[in-house]
Amino acid sequence: LARQVVGLQAATALIAAGVAYGLNGTPQDAVAVLSGGLVSALNGALLAWRMSRVALRFAHEAREPSSAHHQLRLMYFYAAERFLVVVVLLGLCLVALKLSPLAVLGGFVMGQAALLAARLFLNRLNQNLD
Repeated sequence: LARQVVGLQAATALIAAGVAYGLNGTPQDAVAVLSGGLVSALNGALLAWRMSRVALRFAHEAREPSSAHHQLRLMYFYAAERFLVVVVLLGLCLVALKLSPLAVLGGFVMGQAALLAARLFLNRLNQNLD
């Protein structure tokens, strides 16, 4: 499910970049929208990776009692890690690559919306198949 969501985010980023190129005709705007969307897809991939690691860790530690405090610390660490990765990558897009801020942020927001929509859609689809 997580791989499908990240794949849909990347596909949505490509489609949005194509639309931006078609509307404006400038490759810079298309690259900016694509980079913002790919930052969002990377955020989704990092979320999926950490969720799978936590699930494996939980299955491994099922025999041993684990403290809730430790699990909470891991959740906060993973959330801070994702936040930092997103801030650094968006900063690189805006400062180092000098891409259009509105297009980069628009691509990122579009990618996050695709993340939410894909999770909802695929969850319902999987529930209907069961």
